[in-house]
Amino acid sequence: MNIIIIHGSFGSPEENWFPWLKAELEGLGVKVFVPAFPTPEGQSLAVWMKAFEEYRQYLNEETILVGHSLGPAFILNVLEGLNKPVKACFFVAGFIGNLRNPEFDELNKSFADRVFDWKKIKENCKQFFVFYSDNDPYVPIQKAQILGQMLDTEPIIVKEAGHFNDAAGYTTFSRILEKIKSLL
Repeated sequence: MNIIIIHGSFGSPEENWFPWLKAELEGLGVKVFVPAFPTPEGQSLAVWMKAFEEYRQYLNEETILVGHSLGPAFILNVLEGLNKPVKACFFVAGFIGNLRNPEFDELNKSFADRVFDWKKIKENCKQFFVFYSDNDPYVPIQKAQILGQMLDTEPIIVKEAGHFNDAAGYTTFSRILEKIKSLL
């Protein structure tokens, strides 16, 4: 079993609940990777895809992908290019399209503001889980409905979780850990 955690814009592997989740899962004998991607300088889908190349060897039918913020849009792009499905994807505060936030929209454009091949994406992942907060300062709740609809899954709304980041007190995330453990 391999789990790969993807951070978002202005993010890093050492922030939010990522180190905690990695430690918890490794304690269960799971191999966990948390790649570092260039952001905000040098951030583009092409650059992130290149940085992800060394992790492609871990993608198989027992792999779980976890993405936060821009991470889910990146994962959608990865899924479009696979020839075999992964086990599951967990999307936390994810989105497609723009956020009507100039600071982020230009950075995120190559990842999220495009037409996705939803049929191919759904063929390449057996199960999707999407987590959203009812008070996210960056990602409107409407993005949850859109992403859930496109992936044929019901979004999991978490009350007052903000952007599921350090600023919102998210240095641990027991709900995602429990869901992942149910698939191990």
